Amino acid sequence: MLIEEMRWGFPPPRPGMPFVTNVRNLESSFWRQWLKPEWRCLVPVTEFCEWTDDPPKRRKWFRLKNDAPFMFAGIWREWEGVRGTKKNPVEGKHKVYAFLTTEPNEIVGAIHRKAMPVILTRGQWRDWLTAPVEIAKEMVRPSDAEEMEQPRDPA
Repeated sequence: MLIEEMRWGFPPPRPGMPFVTNVRNLESSFWRQWLKPEWRCLVPVTEFCEWTDDPPKRRKWFRLKNDAPFMFAGIWREWEGVRGTKKNPVEGKHKVYAFLTTEPNEIVGAIHRKAMPVILTRGQWRDWLTAPVEIAKEMVRPSDAEEMEQPRDPA
């Protein structure tokens, strides 16, 4: 596997919209072309957070019970334009990505009802990168809540 640094945020489906960081509607004609194996990527993760749905808004953290690294299912593409921060914009060609989300499992859903990232464990990584589109779409599902730690507050 090749490791490359990319910028988070896929060009929007329509001009004037914000860059897309999380992809949910895989049936949209806009996303269909990017689900081919050549545009799939893995986003390395050790833990992630979601904002609570109810006030006061706080971040809650999640990770796998065995503290193993995992990946988010992602898609990428090349794009030319201005990216970077407002303070340090970078003009030129960029590789950009977004990760896929799905309905939340019981642990994440108790905190954030809208969605959770698609989590891939070690045995799924190669399949995500190489499987036909229909099989890859079957991988877009909530992870097993039994494999995850309860949310924790950062120390």
